[in-house]
Amino acid sequence: MAKAIRVLTLNNIAKVGLERLPAAHYEVGAKVTDPDAILVRSQDMHTMEIAANVKAIARAGAGTNNIPTKQMSARGVPVFNAPGANANAVKELVIAGMLLASRNIVPAVRFVDGITGDDESLHQQVEDGKKHFAGLELTKHTLGVIGLGKIGSLVADAAIKLGMNVMGFDPHITVDAAWGLPSQVKKANSVEEVLKASDFVTLHVPLVDATRNLISAERLKLCRNGVVLLNFSRDGIVDLDAVNESVAAKKLKWYICDFPAQKLTGKPGVVALPHLGASTREAEDNCAIMVADQLREYLEHGNILNAVNFPDTSMTRESPFRIGISNSNVPNMLGQISTAMADAGLNIHNMLNKSKGEMAYTLVDVDSAVSDEVVARIAAIKGVLAVRYLPLERA
Repeated sequence: MAKAIRVLTLNNIAKVGLERLPAAHYEVGAKVTDPDAILVRSQDMHTMEIAANVKAIARAGAGTNNIPTKQMSARGVPVFNAPGANANAVKELVIAGMLLASRNIVPAVRFVDGITGDDESLHQQVEDGKKHFAGLELTKHTLGVIGLGKIGSLVADAAIKLGMNVMGFDPHITVDAAWGLPSQVKKANSVEEVLKASDFVTLHVPLVDATRNLISAERLKLCRNGVVLLNFSRDGIVDLDAVNESVAAKKLKWYICDFPAQKLTGKPGVVALPHLGASTREAEDNCAIMVADQLREYLEHGNILNAVNFPDTSMTRESPFRIGISNSNVPNMLGQISTAMADAGLNIHNMLNKSKGEMAYTLVDVDSAVSDEVVARIAAIKGVLAVRYLPLERA
């Protein structure tokens, strides 16, 4: 029997996901040594030593900022995530955030909690004080959605069903996302256009160099007075100093986010939730199932789906003898790989090559077993980052 595949878990991963890795072939747990793969949620991996044997990392969530992806790419290691698996959970929290702001629920709750006296006194104080918490209805107001991926599209759809007008902006929207976007969403041509037109603005973009401090002091000045800004995406997308200044100036009525920070603590007009976006049983299950399936498919068959640093590459098995090759996206790589196999007398049954930026990945099915010598010869080709021989050995 083949040696068990070892998977190290760095956080509590939902049991329903771990069960997708059959115990007959996998050793999974927090104490696994010399792992073949790592499953992680939020633990910061940037300072940890990642074993040389690690062939893949899978994050049970969407963002991968806690993983040294660039370092893994240089080693030919794909980093998987679970895009969309927690989308509904985040969508519901965004809607909750809009309601918290529009109806002034947080200060209203604090007001009631602070009332003392008997019921008659409480009733009188409630009647006298409730006028300070009068809000507005979401219907007829405009929601601006910056980032129209899975979560942004779901938020837009929910807002439309609540009777809101929706304006969206995403310069990098995918074809799939565009198909899923409600037709009622008005297209904006810039972040500035969204900010100028919206009563509520919600952010759903990844944190990259281009989006860091996307919401700046200059851009906040473009907003309508009394706008509500919601950030359930990433903390670095918003300049917190600019937010505090805008709240103090009454330009921003509320900043609702999922990212507590010392600069926000105790600030009026700010509600910071403790990273609740994906904290539902359903989202945790969905993420765990998705990444476990992707991890297993890669470890056993070399197929790649939803790796942030690799191209999606999937090829139906037509032979029990398969090689997966990670390499730099440079000319003549396929020619060199094919030559190495031909020189070894191997007949290529099927081959698939895909690229993504500087990274390329090749799957090759051959008609006979592949020796360690051939694997070493391919690995020695300049630009090849990793080679995996994937014979069908498991029932």
